[in-house]
Amino acid sequence: MSQYKVIVSGGGTGGHIFPAIAIANAIKAKYPSTEILFVGAEGKMEMEKVPAAGYKIIGLPIMGLQRRLTLQNLKFPFKLLSSMLKAKKIINDFQPDVVVGVGGYASGPLLKAATKKGIPALIQEQNSYPGITNKLLAAKVQKICVAYDGLERFFPKEKILLTGNPVRQDIKNLKVKRDRGLEHFGLSSDKKTVLVIGGSLGARTINESIEGGLEELAKNNIQLVWQTGKFYADRAEQAVEKYKEQGIKTMAFISKMDYAYSVADVVISRAGASSISELCLAEKAAIFVPSPNVSEDHQTKNAMALVNHNAALLVKDATSKEELIPVLMNLLQDDSKMESLKMNIVKMAFNDSADIIADEVMKLIKK
Repeated sequence: MSQYKVIVSGGGTGGHIFPAIAIANAIKAKYPSTEILFVGAEGKMEMEKVPAAGYKIIGLPIMGLQRRLTLQNLKFPFKLLSSMLKAKKIINDFQPDVVVGVGGYASGPLLKAATKKGIPALIQEQNSYPGITNKLLAAKVQKICVAYDGLERFFPKEKILLTGNPVRQDIKNLKVKRDRGLEHFGLSSDKKTVLVIGGSLGARTINESIEGGLEELAKNNIQLVWQTGKFYADRAEQAVEKYKEQGIKTMAFISKMDYAYSVADVVISRAGASSISELCLAEKAAIFVPSPNVSEDHQTKNAMALVNHNAALLVKDATSKEELIPVLMNLLQDDSKMESLKMNIVKMAFNDSADIIADEVMKLIKK
């Protein structure tokens, strides 16, 4: 018989899913008999990643509103209504003691249904600029765990707790993994290595900028581990064909992220909240190219929180094709700059975020 019942809801991107799984794992580690159910959005990444992590998930038919006028938007009210009804049924059937929202479409209907029934709720906001779902839910929930300072502008101050973002735990202690990482990717230990991660689905601008700079990297003996995302994989594969012997590697998706971080001297990344949290813990010199296609330009705000502390560099998406490779080459040639970025980014890291959030979740039950 389970001691407690918890629903974790949200998803849409790796940035929402990995923290959700990390929180669930932390609850399970402290209270092994807890029953945890995930609620996600049908057809989204969580429907595959959550079962792979060993948890049960139910999908809601919810979708996002497109920002331009499309026929898809006509379906939105119907999908929202059926998601609200399904969320209500899930709450009635599962009878959770507490619900946790991590942002993303599915957390809206589920947390609304739960709080209406008086079930205590906590939301975890990963970004420095909250998404619309979490802003709407803030009034209804008991606790809001955040990763950045200054969110009293959006949320009631007395509910906020600064916890940082939960990340994959295998990212700690990377130094001991470096040799295995070099072997895993077939790289040499005496050359500098750049890791490129455009997010779980890839990033076209970053990919095109890197493709344009392959010659320059090879000429300067720089190794590359390039995660392209599935849409760009074939094109990248062709582009690196003639440089393979020089340690230029490309793949659609990197499953051993800890190995990838362990070999990297510099990381080029989008500025999603969980990528930033991982890079802080991994203690890496980073160049961020914030995605322009996100609400309220929150990735630029995330990245600037580090740039302002001299803890990272930023290249705008719009000028990436001209600027990214020159900025990268300058950094690779400046060891003291790389060192100071690493020293400053690690100061921004939060340890044990998932444990702290798990404790807050359980406190809500015990109240």
